[in-house]
Amino acid sequence: MYRQLKQELIDYSKNIGIDKIGFAAADPFLELKEKLIRQQELGYASGFEEKDIEKRTSPSLLLDQPRSIIAIALAYPSKLEEGPKGKKGERRGLFCRASWGEDYHIILRKKLELLEKFLQEKLPDAQFKSMVDTGELSDRAVAERAGIGWSAKNCAIITPEFGSYVYLGEMLTSIPFEPDTPIESQCGTCTKCIDACPTGALVQGGQLNSQRCIAYLTQTKDFLPKEFRKHLGNRLYGCDTCQTVCPENKKKHVLLHEEMTPEPEQVKPLLEPLLSMSNKEFKERFGRMSGSWRGKKPIQRNAVIALAHFKETSSLPALTAVLHKDPRPVLRGTAAYAIGQIGGEEAELQLTKAMLQEKEEAVIEEIEKALQLL
Repeated sequence: MYRQLKQELIDYSKNIGIDKIGFAAADPFLELKEKLIRQQELGYASGFEEKDIEKRTSPSLLLDQPRSIIAIALAYPSKLEEGPKGKKGERRGLFCRASWGEDYHIILRKKLELLEKFLQEKLPDAQFKSMVDTGELSDRAVAERAGIGWSAKNCAIITPEFGSYVYLGEMLTSIPFEPDTPIESQCGTCTKCIDACPTGALVQGGQLNSQRCIAYLTQTKDFLPKEFRKHLGNRLYGCDTCQTVCPENKKKHVLLHEEMTPEPEQVKPLLEPLLSMSNKEFKERFGRMSGSWRGKKPIQRNAVIALAHFKETSSLPALTAVLHKDPRPVLRGTAAYAIGQIGGEEAELQLTKAMLQEKEEAVIEEIEKALQLL
């Protein structure tokens, strides 16, 4: 009966637009547990994940007597067709591919809800618990066990069909589905992702120091540590480097879901207008993207650093306005850094003026460093 139901569910998943589905045992993730303990000891965790390692690795703590886990994957596009080009005086930032289109949490939750409903109609007494990204379980560990793809050296799941350009979600269930076979790693001796990581966050194959990962750093709200600023480039949210250099991702591009279609002006926005954007304007423009979840402050800070990266002289008036008027110390201090990077007599004049009125110690320190640079 369960074998037949499994096939029916696979067929139904295709009908509702799920690109890959796999089944795994609901046993504890013992190997993952050891890795997570080690990550915590080394200080490599990001802090965004579930802090209780037992919950992350013991499905029985999340659902009473789970018998299996259903893993799903939806492929997202890797190319922006006819995207706008940045140029002098009109510099642009970039949101990572995983943030293009509608927030993937919403998309995958809807798919999982449909799977739950389908199974509930077949087995009314069955129990379920679904999660996407922010749940207790590790999406990647579940996907690996369920045969969705292999766990790569860049810490992503790589599927044979779509590369690593997939969103993942899973459902714990009391239904004893037969597990699928995991896929062996195809990374071989390749180390392109490790070699290309801008900050050395990939310590070794399969081990990430999240504290150094640009994808993580773009989401923080405090001052970005000085050593990482020049590595940020024009990234506003996330980082795709370890994916774009991966040979398994070469020529992998699909647009299977209309809601994932990237809006060019949204994913490659002009930098300067971001600096004076209100909360309402930010939500109206970027609110449907997963990259907006931390609010506008990290995006604006990153936009200031991007203008410093380009040494965009025409943006001095906008950056000066942030330096003198923004109520947030992080934005004022980062603007001081950017003005110092751009340089020139006007930059020195504005920094000197700001020094006379600034009272926040952290901002004063940034101004002093910028003046020293000049």
